[in-house]
Amino acid sequence: METVVWSRPESQRAGTPLLVMLHGYGTDEKRMEKLFGLLPDEFTCAAPRAPMVIGDDFGWFLLDYFLTNDFADVISATNKVHTWINSLRTGHSSVTLLGYSQGMAMASTLLRLHPEKYQAVAGLSGFVLDNELLAMSEQFPSRPPFFWGRDRDDLVINEDAIEHTARWLEENTALTARTYPGMGHSISVQEMVDVSAFLRHYVLKNP
Repeated sequence: METVVWSRPESQRAGTPLLVMLHGYGTDEKRMEKLFGLLPDEFTCAAPRAPMVIGDDFGWFLLDYFLTNDFADVISATNKVHTWINSLRTGHSSVTLLGYSQGMAMASTLLRLHPEKYQAVAGLSGFVLDNELLAMSEQFPSRPPFFWGRDRDDLVINEDAIEHTARWLEENTALTARTYPGMGHSISVQEMVDVSAFLRHYVLKNP
């Protein structure tokens, strides 16, 4: 990835658990950087910038209001991120994913394609892609820990996407689901407290 913001200098990263933080559509890595201070200090946080230019910001793949996407674009972006993560993997004790909005679609797709490579996933105000090809290929040796946080009144993620996401997560993951009234399509401090507790339990206690 060409642009990445890190929570600590390279000299202090070796052996730490890596948390890759994927931003949403029409924003950039700075959205994730603001969360570094709300996460457990044990992690090295890395926030890459998505490669696709969306106006003055960035995205992982083109998306419309109905969350329609070109699956070839999704796979291309996912493979780029996975290759980049693999170049870092040996320097860390584990790799966990956190995705906000479209970043949750990316994080869950990475998990679906490479379930043995990721310790846990946190998805915030986002969705899981409804795709037959992914569904046909996914095989989980065990249910991966997955945190899903959202506001039930979030108007950005449509009801069909929410229903599919809930069904997929319940069928395939060890799900921790939380809702945050009044948060909207955003990330709250209370949500990050819960995410931190999730990461401590599933990653730091189970390296």
